[in-house]
Amino acid sequence: MIRFTLPFPPSVNRYWRRVGPRTLISREGRQFRDRVCRILAERPRKPLTGELALAITLHPPDRRTRDADNFCKATLDALEHAGAYENDAQIAHLQVHRRDRVPGGQTVVSIEPYVDYLKRQSELYQLVCCAGCGRDTFRHIEDVADAYCARCLTHGDDADDEEESEHA
Repeated sequence: MIRFTLPFPPSVNRYWRRVGPRTLISREGRQFRDRVCRILAERPRKPLTGELALAITLHPPDRRTRDADNFCKATLDALEHAGAYENDAQIAHLQVHRRDRVPGGQTVVSIEPYVDYLKRQSELYQLVCCAGCGRDTFRHIEDVADAYCARCLTHGDDADDEEESEHA
């Protein structure tokens, strides 16, 4: 797994500019991309190949409300332009987290091969039988005792109420 700490990206709403009939990356978008290129140039490596899993953790610079998904495009494009991977179409799994603010803002990016991500997940989760209906469900290894599937968790209270009224 590789990890980078990058500046806070521009929103997709400010990443593009129309100039006549053409759509271009804005000045702010180009500056962000250049900063990412400089950061990744400090740790030269070959672009990653194959399917990838990527996690983006956003630390906004202030308390304004932001949609986390609006910052993915600039980040993914800048990482591709900087040579972290060959093409952002390689990303098979993408997680985006918004966390506590940091003065000036920052973005923490973790990239790993998708197969490594899947292997790590299979070590954290296990297939168990739902205690309510008997269906197979995946549960975190710490939560396997008396595990319930999503359906039983959602409708479980209603089902218990119906059972009690039938027995009364």
